[in-house]
Amino acid sequence: MSEKTKRWYVLRAIGGKEKKVKEYIENEIANGDLKGFVEQVLIPTEKVYQIRNGKKISKERNFFPGYVLIEATLAGEVVHIIKSVPNVIGFLGDTKGGDPVPMRQSEVNRILGRVDELAEAGEELTIPFVVGETVKVIDGPFSGFNGTIEAINEEKKKLQVMVRIFGRKTPLELSFLQVEKE
Repeated sequence: MSEKTKRWYVLRAIGGKEKKVKEYIENEIANGDLKGFVEQVLIPTEKVYQIRNGKKISKERNFFPGYVLIEATLAGEVVHIIKSVPNVIGFLGDTKGGDPVPMRQSEVNRILGRVDELAEAGEELTIPFVVGETVKVIDGPFSGFNGTIEAINEEKKKLQVMVRIFGRKTPLELSFLQVEKE
């Protein structure tokens, strides 16, 4: 097999079953059925950080849910073997009975570059709060007070919260970890 004949294709998989599809294809490669035809199987994911109950939780999320990228030479029975993998719907772009359409090199570079970029980027925090929402302060000298979010500073990961103290509204700057939703 020459390296030039290997192209990237997109497999459509049942949502949430992408990892099973990848494992199955990798097992087929190990068993020898797809050895030499399939170079690599990739599920683009990104790490997302969320704050739940005052704790920072990291979670991997599929960048393209329902899709699996595969670098392969589609010769002979390879297309049939891949399409018969459990949880695979088919190739993206193949019309009824036609050949699967490979991805353009520019698309491949953009997606693979994005995967590398996400791996290097590290932390990306999803903000579980919205302006105008009522929150309870759970840490610091104002613990136990309720207030309304006036502003969110994503860079500093801080909230501007208006709290009523002695009948007057007082602005507080609190971190995401110092408050919880009511």
